[in-house]
Amino acid sequence: MTDKRFHTGSHDLPVSAALEDFMRTGWLDSETDPAAEAVAQWTPARRARLQEAFPGERIVVRSGGFKQRSNDQYFRFRPHSAYVWLSGDQSSDGVFVKEPDGECALYLRPRSSRDDGEFFRDRKYGELWAGRRATLRESERRLGLRTRHLDAFAEGGRDETDPEVAAVLSELRLVKDAWEIEQLEEAVAITTRGFEDVVRALDSGRERYLEGVFWARARLEGNEVGYHSIVAAGAHAATLHWIDNDGPLRDGELLLLDAGVETRSLYTSDITRVLPISGRFTPLQRDLYELNRKANDAAIETLKPGAAYRDFHRAAMRVLACGLEDLGVLPIPAEQALDEESGLYRRWTLCGSGHMLGLDVHDCAQARSGSYLDGTLTPGHVLTVEPGIYFQADDALIPAEMRGMGFRIEEDILITEEGARILSSDLPRSADEVESWMDRVCQTS
Repeated sequence: MTDKRFHTGSHDLPVSAALEDFMRTGWLDSETDPAAEAVAQWTPARRARLQEAFPGERIVVRSGGFKQRSNDQYFRFRPHSAYVWLSGDQSSDGVFVKEPDGECALYLRPRSSRDDGEFFRDRKYGELWAGRRATLRESERRLGLRTRHLDAFAEGGRDETDPEVAAVLSELRLVKDAWEIEQLEEAVAITTRGFEDVVRALDSGRERYLEGVFWARARLEGNEVGYHSIVAAGAHAATLHWIDNDGPLRDGELLLLDAGVETRSLYTSDITRVLPISGRFTPLQRDLYELNRKANDAAIETLKPGAAYRDFHRAAMRVLACGLEDLGVLPIPAEQALDEESGLYRRWTLCGSGHMLGLDVHDCAQARSGSYLDGTLTPGHVLTVEPGIYFQADDALIPAEMRGMGFRIEEDILITEEGARILSSDLPRSADEVESWMDRVCQTS
């Protein structure tokens, strides 16, 4: 019979009183004296901004808990982004609290006690099952933030589920500090290596294999992938969020790879490239790819402090609409199609052209429109630029030779005082550069 005090399995063996007593004795003192983490230099300023936004209020932000996958299996834990941003902590079940006077503390589940049997009997939290958690003292030294036992937490105040609190937390995270930019640069660098790994594995013949190759890089150097990788060969590339990744790779077709590594600090990149599986674009593929690249170029040219956030999307859409007109696809002139009362060009380029990037792939998503979509760009903003053009396999309104292809080039970009810097510039952009890069990568495999 299982012990109801702990998260035990139905198939666990009974524990005798003698074993229970024996397991509680004979353990060494293994508390450590960790140094402060680098992020601890940056979180006090973040917490001060939270106090400025909510003076005199108690604000609660929870890390979150384990999500059940099936029966007694749980997904690998990933904490709430605002909790990480404020504290630097990645523990499950933690609670960050800002008191009305600005004092902040973390309420944490500390290391398994040797006194109650949790450490060897609890499959979910026990140290012998799930690994060692930090002591409260270790967490306090590592994070530079007062810590208290989770059992001491008292409900009260507004939390991260409150719409205003959620919006402000997103808005506070819009402008990245120098440490965050370093994390994003690292995410991009690892992702670049992951894309090279994929190029070397193109002869594997399967989307799923390539997904695994990229995931291996993400786990080796980072925490995980930042989102489900899109590994879309052939007509799958016309599905904007193709994540089944169960199709074949065929010579003569294209692969759309949209993937990003999440670092161990939990910042993610988000990059897309279109690769000819054979190593060479056909003339038609090249023309359509270059149309997409020109739209991307036009979008990037608009990026600078003070520019309206929506400007880069409008610039990209103008290029694509005119390109569709030149291809004889649009049923009306591009200028008419671009009118908001029409928008017919969007049949082939349905989604937006980018988003903020950071701890989440679609970062700061709860920010209010005036601070984000209808706001202006500011130094420290990091965003993606990813206009795409998609031709469905069953679209009777386009020439047969164009059906079943999708194109998207996605860059990660930092807004600077002078303009913008492409963080993902180590990956190629033009069709010629893509082919040369693929050759070079394969020669070094």
